[in-house]
Amino acid sequence: MAGLGVLEVSDATFDQEVLQSEQPVLVDFWAAWCGPCKAISPIVEGMAATYAGKLKVAKVNVDENGATPSRYGVRGIPALLFFKGGQVSDQIVGYVPQDVIDEKIKSLLA
Repeated sequence: MAGLGVLEVSDATFDQEVLQSEQPVLVDFWAAWCGPCKAISPIVEGMAATYAGKLKVAKVNVDENGATPSRYGVRGIPALLFFKGGQVSDQIVGYVPQDVIDEKIKSLLA
């Protein structure tokens, strides 16, 4: 269910796509049955378009990929984790307005 400019990442591809990325990465942990995940999805996809070339945006389906969420202690979804240099630099759990996500991205890119 990844939109334009959003990468669908699995347990198998996570390290390569996220941890070894040259750019900072926003990872959206989601599930198909999760209402707030569906609500935040257009915002996340919008960020991919807004910050194209500066920020990589990825989605991880927690129902299909259990290892990565447990590795990062993801217990509630949607969970947005912000990675820089292969490390988690910030995170948001639950639905938040677009401006909150935007502020986190701006500080990540600063």
